[in-house]
Amino acid sequence: MSDDIHSTDSEQVQPGLYLVSTPIGNLRDITLRALDTLKGVDAIVCEDSRVTGKLLNSYGITKKKIVYNDHSDEADRNALIKQLNDGASLALVSDAGTPLLSDPGFKLVHDALRAGIRVIPLPGPSALLPALQLSGLPSDRFLFAGFLPHKQGARKTMLEDLK
Repeated sequence: MSDDIHSTDSEQVQPGLYLVSTPIGNLRDITLRALDTLKGVDAIVCEDSRVTGKLLNSYGITKKKIVYNDHSDEADRNALIKQLNDGASLALVSDAGTPLLSDPGFKLVHDALRAGIRVIPLPGPSALLPALQLSGLPSDRFLFAGFLPHKQGARKTMLEDLK
């Protein structure tokens, strides 16, 4: 086992893409490691700079914010991959919770991994497990299938597929 598993020292941020979970509702639901990472990276890739700005401002963090959301395209991803290939350290955050869970960041992570870029996931807030805890359902097995489509036909098809 690694000696740093029990370390309370802040770690040096190395080049790569950090997947940083952000609070869901209560801004104090953030880890110390997440704060250290947000302070140490070159820039923060976020869905909405205003939402992320509130979090950063509450902890006195001033970093360049790069918007990456559902409207971002391959050119936007390529620009981020280029920065990472050039040695940048970037933190990918969601508006709330864990990046990639019902979140547009999966394409960026996929491309980063294909390019051989170091991707570092940090544990933290997630709506998925508290929802499971609160459901009262057995928790030894469960399926996360994302959000149901808004349109009735697509929703019915998805539910049939899951059945």
